Amino acid sequence: QVQLVESGGGLVQAGGSLRVSCATSGRTFSNYDMGWFRQAPGKEREFVAAISWSGGNTYYADSVKGRFTISRDNTKNTVYLQMNSLKPEDTAIYYCAAKPGRLGSYGYMSTTSHYDYWGQGTQVTVSS
Repeated sequence: QVQLVESGGGLVQAGGSLRVSCATSGRTFSNYDMGWFRQAPGKEREFVAAISWSGGNTYYADSVKGRFTISRDNTKNTVYLQMNSLKPEDTAIYYCAAKPGRLGSYGYMSTTSHYDYWGQGTQVTVSS
C-alpha cells in the first residue's frame, strides 16, 4: 500500500502561482511513477502532469504545458506541482496518484485507470 496526502491548495488570483505537494508513505517511493489529476465540478477527472519513477521523464496536458511543472524529491518521498500563470479554468480539486514505475508513452502515463493509489485531493480555486 502507498498512502498519499496532498497539501498546498488554496485561493489565488488569476495570474498567480501556487505549489501543491503530495507526501507519500508506505512502499518505496522511488519505485513509483507519480501523476497529478484534477476534477472540476460537474466534469470528469482529467490528467494534468506525470513524472517517471526516476524523475527523468515528465508529461503534461496541453492545457497546462508551459505553466505547470511537476517534480519529485525521492529523498523526501514527495512530488510537487508548481502552478504558474493560473487561470480560473484551473479551478478544481487536485489529486496525486501513484503507480508502479514502468516506461510508458504519454497515453499510458495520462490514463487514470493505470494508477493504483490516490490521495484525497486538495482544492485549488483561481479567482478572476
